[in-house]
Amino acid sequence: SDYQQLGYNLRSNLFQGGPLKSRSLMRDSYTPDIFQKAIRDPKNWHGRRIYELGRWYEKYFLDLNVQKATKDKYG
Repeated sequence: SDYQQLGYNLRSNLFQGGPLKSRSLMRDSYTPDIFQKAIRDPKNWHGRRIYELGRWYEKYFLDLNVQKATKDKYG
C-alpha cells in the first residue's frame, strides 16, 4: 500500500530533505552592500508607525470578540 511504501522510503532515507543552505531571491538579487546600508527604524515599520498597527490590531480583536459574543448569544 501507499502507507507501507512511504514508510519504506523514510526508513531507507530516500527523502534526503531540503538543502542545508537556503537561498532567497532577494539575497541573490541584491549585492551585500545594500543590506549593510539599510537602516531599520523601529518607530516606522513599512511606512506605518507601531502605535498605528497596535490600534489596528486592538480594533480587529475587539471586532472578533464582538462577533463571537453575538454568535454565542444569537446562534
